[in-house]
Amino acid sequence: MQIRRGAQAYARVGLETAVMSASPHQLIVLLFDGLDKAILQARWAIEQGDIAMKGAMLSKAIAIIDEGLRAALDVEKGVIGEDLERLYAYMSHSLVKVNASNDLDLLGHVEQLAGDIGGAWRAIAPGA
Repeated sequence: MQIRRGAQAYARVGLETAVMSASPHQLIVLLFDGLDKAILQARWAIEQGDIAMKGAMLSKAIAIIDEGLRAALDVEKGVIGEDLERLYAYMSHSLVKVNASNDLDLLGHVEQLAGDIGGAWRAIAPGA
């Protein structure tokens, strides 16, 4: 138990350090990494019947989308921002539906969308 707490504290400090030293591009990539992890954990929780963990992980994923990815958009700069705004809203709304229905197909669809967009961000050179 003591080792686990130490590992969690180490991971938390590592993440805080990564966030504090990250460029805006790297921050978006970190958000997608967190989103991927939250969706994966939500899937596992649904499969295991762990209602509390499912709710927590879906809430975390929704927060990453709404408070991180959507908040970072600059919709004033054109169509891409507007399209991403609509896509993020769809993903967030879909995760709310997953929470109510345990629909793994819908969760998989959101997971695929997040993977595609996150993959595109990862492929962009940080200085671009």
